Amino acid sequence: MSYPLAYQLYSSRNFPPLEDQLPELAAMGYDAIEPWLPAYEADPAAFGRAVRAAGMRIIGFHMPLDGLAADPGRWCDIAEEMGARVLIPPFVPAEERRDTADFWRGVGETLARGADVAAERGLTVAWHNHDFEYAALPDGTRPIDHILGAGDAVKFEIDIGWIVRGGADPAEELRRYAGRIVAIQLKDTAGPDGMGAEDGWRATGDGIIDWDALVPAMRASAATHVVAEHDNPADWRAFAARSADHMRRLGLVAGAA
Repeated sequence: MSYPLAYQLYSSRNFPPLEDQLPELAAMGYDAIEPWLPAYEADPAAFGRAVRAAGMRIIGFHMPLDGLAADPGRWCDIAEEMGARVLIPPFVPAEERRDTADFWRGVGETLARGADVAAERGLTVAWHNHDFEYAALPDGTRPIDHILGAGDAVKFEIDIGWIVRGGADPAEELRRYAGRIVAIQLKDTAGPDGMGAEDGWRATGDGIIDWDALVPAMRASAATHVVAEHDNPADWRAFAARSADHMRRLGLVAGAA
């Protein structure tokens, strides 16, 4: 089985204009674009048309958690305007985080309320992790388990690189939430703490993560697609091409490596 391959456009934010990259990404074998705000902010429908004109689609998109909390209907409108089906809040700013189980349960409850609204329109809400969700709280529990514990309607875009940086075992996390995972980001890292050039991130296959060992757990999950992301590449083309090639070598996406 091969998965559709998406490209997280945040990776290319430092190399505008972004729409000029779309035909190149399609030529590399990318099936989809995963945009982040503000890439689609000016005109979501026009952005969706540009992606489709390049021969790709939008499966999921990153959006603000507070937007989902305040006006989930509007963000469902945006999803439909772009032709997307998965709304993905990815972050809680550091200044807003609290080291309590109640706070993180509240994040999960916000996601669950948004997921209920989205489900009425045939859409899905998924959380995207960073490293902070894997740091133990004073009571020994983890934020990620409170976030995803609010209800099965909230799905999961699992970012493997951030899990490694958070000190957790990506294979175990893939197994723990297998039925909730809708997308897998194959982000690679040079070290568990982040170091060196490009903020320590690497193209898929060029870092420390043993991707071959993770493939069985990926395949056992409910993921519908995989995603390439790099938070600060020096060369977005080199990153995008290398990551796509490595995923093909793993047998996760279609085409010859």
